[in-house]
Amino acid sequence: MSTSSRKINSLRQQDRLQRQGSGRSKRVVSAQDAYLFALRVAYLSYLLQPRQKRVQHVAAPARPVQRSSTSVADLVKDISLIRDSKSTRFPHGFMSELDKRITGVLIGREKSPEYQDSVVKRSFAVFLNEFKNPQFRKNAEKDRRVEDLLLIFFSSATKELQKGKTPGDDGWRLMVDRHVALFIRLISATLKDHDWVRDRPELSSRLQTMEKKLLLHDQDLASENQRNGGQGGSTVEVEVPRSYEVKDMPLVLAVQRIFGISYGDVQADITRYKSTWTEKAALQDLKTYQAHLSLMTKKTLNSDDFDLEDAYETWKKNEVPDLSQMMLAIVQSNPELAKSTPGGNLPQFKPSAPLESGYVDPTRKMSDPNENGSPYVFDQPVDMSSLNIRDDSEDDDSSYTYIPPDPRAYYRAILMEALTYDLADTELQPTEATSDSPSIKLLSKQSAELLNEIALRWRLPQFSRLILFLDVVREKYQHQEISLDTLDAAFNYVKEPPPTDKKSQRMSHIPDSLFDRTKWTIADYALNQQILSALHECLLRELFEIMLLVFDSKAPPLGPIMYILNNHIYDDPLFSASPEDLDQFTEHLRQALRQRAADVYRELLNKHIPDTKEEWEFFHVIELGRAVVKLCEKIQKRYRKNPEIMGVSPMMCLVEEMFPSYAADARDLVSRILDVAHERGEEVPVQDGFDLYKELVEIRRIHGDALPKRPFAFQIEGMLQEFVWRWIEMTDAQLVGWVENAFKADQFQIESDNPVPMDDERHSVSVVDIFRSFTQTIEQIVALNWDDDVQYARFMTTLSKAVGTGLARYCELVEQKFAKEMDRMTPEQEAAANQTRQEKWISMAKDLYSQKEKIEPFQFWPESLVKLNNIEYAMLQLDKLEKEVNVDACAEVIQRNAPPPAQRIRKPDNYVFTIKIIEAEDLKACDINGLSDPYVVLGDEYQKRLAKTRVIYGNLNPRWDETVDITTNGPLNIIATVWDWDALGDHDCVGRTSLKLDPSHFRDFMPREYWLDLDTQGRLLLRVSMEGERDDIQFYFGKAFRTLKRTERDMTRKVTDKLSAYINHSLSRRALKAMLNKGITVSSVTSYFRSAARPQSVAQAPTQQDVTRALEPLFDYFNENFAIMKQTLTDSAMTMVMARLWKEVLATIESLLVPPLSDKPSQQRPLTQQELDIVFKWLRLLIDFFYASDEDGNSEGVPIDILKSPKYHELQNLNFFYFETTEDLIRTSESMAAANAVRQQEQQARLNRLSAPAAAGGNYQFGGAAGLLGMPSRKHKTIMLSRNLGTMKKAKEEKRKEAQAAPNDDMILRILRMRPEAERYLKDRSRQKERLAAAQAAEMIVRQSLNAGGGRMTGTQPRR
Repeated sequence: MSTSSRKINSLRQQDRLQRQGSGRSKRVVSAQDAYLFALRVAYLSYLLQPRQKRVQHVAAPARPVQRSSTSVADLVKDISLIRDSKSTRFPHGFMSELDKRITGVLIGREKSPEYQDSVVKRSFAVFLNEFKNPQFRKNAEKDRRVEDLLLIFFSSATKELQKGKTPGDDGWRLMVDRHVALFIRLISATLKDHDWVRDRPELSSRLQTMEKKLLLHDQDLASENQRNGGQGGSTVEVEVPRSYEVKDMPLVLAVQRIFGISYGDVQADITRYKSTWTEKAALQDLKTYQAHLSLMTKKTLNSDDFDLEDAYETWKKNEVPDLSQMMLAIVQSNPELAKSTPGGNLPQFKPSAPLESGYVDPTRKMSDPNENGSPYVFDQPVDMSSLNIRDDSEDDDSSYTYIPPDPRAYYRAILMEALTYDLADTELQPTEATSDSPSIKLLSKQSAELLNEIALRWRLPQFSRLILFLDVVREKYQHQEISLDTLDAAFNYVKEPPPTDKKSQRMSHIPDSLFDRTKWTIADYALNQQILSALHECLLRELFEIMLLVFDSKAPPLGPIMYILNNHIYDDPLFSASPEDLDQFTEHLRQALRQRAADVYRELLNKHIPDTKEEWEFFHVIELGRAVVKLCEKIQKRYRKNPEIMGVSPMMCLVEEMFPSYAADARDLVSRILDVAHERGEEVPVQDGFDLYKELVEIRRIHGDALPKRPFAFQIEGMLQEFVWRWIEMTDAQLVGWVENAFKADQFQIESDNPVPMDDERHSVSVVDIFRSFTQTIEQIVALNWDDDVQYARFMTTLSKAVGTGLARYCELVEQKFAKEMDRMTPEQEAAANQTRQEKWISMAKDLYSQKEKIEPFQFWPESLVKLNNIEYAMLQLDKLEKEVNVDACAEVIQRNAPPPAQRIRKPDNYVFTIKIIEAEDLKACDINGLSDPYVVLGDEYQKRLAKTRVIYGNLNPRWDETVDITTNGPLNIIATVWDWDALGDHDCVGRTSLKLDPSHFRDFMPREYWLDLDTQGRLLLRVSMEGERDDIQFYFGKAFRTLKRTERDMTRKVTDKLSAYINHSLSRRALKAMLNKGITVSSVTSYFRSAARPQSVAQAPTQQDVTRALEPLFDYFNENFAIMKQTLTDSAMTMVMARLWKEVLATIESLLVPPLSDKPSQQRPLTQQELDIVFKWLRLLIDFFYASDEDGNSEGVPIDILKSPKYHELQNLNFFYFETTEDLIRTSESMAAANAVRQQEQQARLNRLSAPAAAGGNYQFGGAAGLLGMPSRKHKTIMLSRNLGTMKKAKEEKRKEAQAAPNDDMILRILRMRPEAERYLKDRSRQKERLAAAQAAEMIVRQSLNAGGGRMTGTQPRR
């Protein structure tokens, strides 16, 4: 049955709490009254102590020794009275261990001298025979009872010791007691050696008691002359008379100390009242109390004092045997009191009586004749109901002698005095501190014994004592006389009263009623509730005061208070507090903490911010923020294990108050600091702005985590972005200088600890330095963790432009120095330059007649090749930087947040024109050999040089394929001048032409090809494309990548140009003729100049061996140059150079086979079949050389996909058309042109279906680029397609696929140029291609205009 379901609500009925009798109203007890009642109980304890005895020699005549033996049957009876429990049975396995010990006695293994006696061994031997009896052994191991073993041993020893004795000789009886005692000692030793005593303390104690009783007469076993200490004669024991002096009364001394009464006054009081304070008066009190208990008067506790009838019956049932024990103790102390007992019956043992008593003191010891305990606490209940010491049986209302009128009030008063004294006693040692409990001081041992004696005499239940003790502690704590540790110790003492028997380490039996509150009295129950409520209020007040100090540097701990509240108040089911009251306390505490947090913030503000506004600096704002964060971190760390106290978080109160206040103050402070700086014409240092931003962002992060629904006071990025822009401007201004300084300091040497440098080590320090500068520049912004994506993307865009500018300057410097190194003259060239004209002719003649064919390789300088490695390394680092910056994400953010086009601010447009100088035809010959060494210079109308190509030696139809970017914001006239390079003197002008670059003509952003006629003879082919320069991060990265790629390509071309002269020499028509004339080596080419007549044809074609031998000088030349380059270039750079050289080889072979594409007939004659076969054999040998497969077929040179390029496949296909008739070639060209036209129309139709609106018709006017002289060409590589290595690789692959998927008839047209009869068809086909390209461009313009929703076409759409 639960407590709440019982009639516990009666606690709220005041009449029951104010009952008279057993529930008396609270009275005030004076110190004198408390002293007198405590004194009489302490004096009674002295009276009931066992009398001390002393041995006195009596000169009496000798008489026979009277020996008496202890009855073993009585001892066994004592054992049998113990409840049958685990603690009184032998443990399992004990019998076998006892068997071993007895055997050890017989063989002399037991070292104790008492076991060495032969008589003792005989007794043990007889018992061992009985013990080994299987039937007895089986029963003994099953029951494991002490009495079974004792009886068998007693029987065996009696039989053995009785042998040979006369009937009148009973001396052997004492020997039996001794042997039985030794047997019990052996049993105890066996239990102790196997650590069985700890689990069976009751059994061990009983065995010790029995052994002592059996050895009580052991002295009579000695010889006659050793009796009485060897003095002879006899002795008697006499009682020592009582002294009635206080010094002999321990509890009276305790009363004297507690109440502070002088020794003399206490002695006088004892003398005055000793005639009244007698044992008889104590016995009379008990009988009176017993009578009231039987009559159920209000002089004792009755059923009205308990909430349950069962509780009252339980208390009463336990009270009766307690009274009997106490009266028996008094009678035994003074046997004269028993003479008045009717019938002369003494109290008898009643083994069947219940042992559990609600009034057995748990701190009292069991009776022990060898201990100085009270003799009236017996181990067995006795029946004292027949004892009557009164002359009459009438029940009067006379008061007790020892029991005060209100035992509870008097006990509380004495307890208060005792606790006050003990707490102030400096000599009282506190308990030792443990991991579970601190060192505390409560009641001394003497005070505890006195209080136990008083409670026992006054019949105070154990639970009442504990509640009164707790009530006194409550009062002490409310008056701040004890600490929290003492309060905690008091609660623990009440919950778990400590044992006092330290020797046996056990407690007396604790009744169930001690912790079962349903068995308590109503008064104790109510008082317990009042104590908890009072302590709760007091603890909350103290907690409130301490909580206001949580923000101090050294705040007092909250743990002790919260521990007591949680473990002793809230966990107690008797405590009741309404949730509304607790919520109200929580709210008051929260408001007080927030107010305290505001006060603390004001203190920080006054500490870190100067009083004068003109003195304010960012440093002060930063320091204030750091102080706020530091305090919050400190509070968070301090209360990380218990972040909330009573539902209030100190950290949250601090954050909720401090951070919004700091945010608002920081906004005003920063704004004021910037205003003051602007008024003074000064600038706040950029680093101060960065430091402030980092501090504010961290505070905003904490603000957001703690207050997610409360926005920060201001937008930090908007206020501090000017510092980032200023830093970017300074960086942009310094970046080119950093690049130039890094370039100047670089020796372009490889620095490596490896004998053969790794690829990633084959660059110099300048490129590392500049990219370290770029990376640090970007990391400076990244480290800010800028929390505005749009602003961050704009920062990165501006920085990417600066990086591109720096890279362009680095490429310019590297390429200039590289060109100067590559254009240097060899020693032979310097000597030739100093020769006169006549000396030059003589030297040329000597070379021809001496058949000089050995050409020395070009001595590439390592520093030149390191520059090429630097450009490659720069591309890799730029690609890495592009990924780290996350360029695409930045561009997407800007595009997503860009304003509508109508709201955008119109900026001056810049346009990037990409001009590719492709080739020239029919140039004027400026050299004496009938050739020229042409190169092109581009300039503007103000004669400013914009670009310059490389020199193509000995060629009137040169092909440069070089690209340059020109940026302009309006129309620009460019002038292209073709010059002839001369080693001596001024360079000759080959011809000039011009072109107007007008952005309005390139609105479709399609590339155009222009054949520009020179003012002398010949023409120049340019391909021009345009794209708008955009303030876009992808554009700037693309531009930087394209700059690096073009620099790399131009430098690579300069390298291959050093080898191309010998390629042209070795793969020329003169070499072919030499092979056909002699079929030996390419050295016979020189005989061509000495032969006046044409050589005769060779009757037999050259063999494969001849063809291979003819290319051996070229292969040797390649190998020598490759060996030089391989020492410095990286593998990828080496592959790039070889791939570029392969293109030169293909271009040279192509020029052998067909002339360039044009609409004019060519003077070049076609090759013969033998010559064509030789050329294709050369091609096969060359591709094998460049592939350089090893024994396993793995390539060590150029990858096969690069070698077998579209140009290679075109040359392979050329073999099928080379000797076709002109008519067949024209028909094939027409069919291929028709197929291309159909394919383009189908593709155009698909695009129109996908993109063009349904209302768009085919009637449109030509506009845009239609009026240009140039002819639209194929798609070109834009800057956006070059923004990283991935997009560049993808564009290159698409270009390759496009070339393979769209075959054309260009190669057939080039063959037809060598056929004079095809002149008309060439012109017609050229005009057809121009018309088709123009129509395609027009379609592109229309589609772009329709997709954009504007342009010219929007005006023709009907309104709906």
